[in-house]
Amino acid sequence: MNSRLVAANIIVKVLAGKSLTAALDEAWSQVIDVQERAFIQALCYGTVRHYYRLEFILNQLVNKPIKDKDAQIKALALLGLYQLNFMRVKDHAAVSETVAVMQQKQWAKSLLNAVLRRYLREQDQLEALADKHVAYAHPDWMIKAIKADWGDEAKHILLANNQLPPMSLRVNARFCTRDDYLAMLAAEGIEGSALAHSKQGILLAEPVVVDKLPKFAQGWLSVQDAAAQLAAQLLDAQQGERILDICAAPGGKTAHILELQPDLKQLLAIDIDAQRLARVQENLTRLQLKADLLAADATQLDDWWDGVEFDRILLDAPCSALGVVRRHPDIKLLRRAEDIVQLQALQQEILSAAWTMLASGGVLLYATCSILKQENESQIEHFLKQHSDAQALIIEADWGIKRPFGRQVFTGSQFMDGFYYARLQKK
Repeated sequence: MNSRLVAANIIVKVLAGKSLTAALDEAWSQVIDVQERAFIQALCYGTVRHYYRLEFILNQLVNKPIKDKDAQIKALALLGLYQLNFMRVKDHAAVSETVAVMQQKQWAKSLLNAVLRRYLREQDQLEALADKHVAYAHPDWMIKAIKADWGDEAKHILLANNQLPPMSLRVNARFCTRDDYLAMLAAEGIEGSALAHSKQGILLAEPVVVDKLPKFAQGWLSVQDAAAQLAAQLLDAQQGERILDICAAPGGKTAHILELQPDLKQLLAIDIDAQRLARVQENLTRLQLKADLLAADATQLDDWWDGVEFDRILLDAPCSALGVVRRHPDIKLLRRAEDIVQLQALQQEILSAAWTMLASGGVLLYATCSILKQENESQIEHFLKQHSDAQALIIEADWGIKRPFGRQVFTGSQFMDGFYYARLQKK
């Protein structure tokens, strides 16, 4: 199977509404070779990440936009442009190998050949034009929303979204210390450094295949973004407490809570998606941890809640995920402006349901991987007005920025993804 054809078919699926992760997973049944998979993944992630820029340039190179029914040809053109501008693929190979995919359609071969060769002739002018019109490579609604919330800071957020994300690890405190694991990495020739805001966190100088990480299969560590590692610390679960983790999949935060506090009375992790919940169990099994897992709708308490209140609740709320665009660039293509209002309503519904289950004096940690105020500080402000028995606890920290309620982390700040946290206590 031709790698570029596989990549083009993946891009077509993403443009039709499928997530990039799901499209890649489907493709791997056709591709076994590790290096070929890596090439396809780099092609797809890069093309999706810079889609709006590449599409703008493509439209300068054709007399009229390529029709929807020829989505595969458009995908190949975009992949070709991405190779020529961003990858270490020799120009002649990028052109010839991309064109060769269209063996049965001579007109498509001619079109691709003409587009890619003209791009090479006019590259400087075309890139300058793209810098002027689509410098951020984001949909217009997303640019406007981020600028409306963060003003001058928006530029840095948008540019950070187009960078490759760093790889961060979380050492399982039950097995070893961070310093000990750093020594193990060094012995394997893997460069890492301590993350500033997580006592278990390590930042790798370069991404590494997990199979090459010492003791990964034995559960000595997990891959987790630096900002996500803050959740368990902020929840601060204590011995003998009953903890609820809402929207728990894929289980990184669930596991971290257990690693920091193994002597809980109970940790119940729920998620509405039973398939995603299976991933939580897989992660817990590898890390040699145990929790009670339940596929449940957090808003339908009568269907599953036993009426016993929880001491602490982590609500990792469903959100726009605009803080993790650099890890999931297909968010630019799949997310719509109208989604935000719907998500905001769902967040309010889950937050109110969670509050019902929180014991007096208990703490609820509200978290999102979003940078929009509408889903974050405005959401908490609205909740506090509706619940007189709730008070916001100040988060004193040297990460992120203090907001009227909670703290906001911007994408790329201190090696973190974009995240928001607020701590609420029931009076």
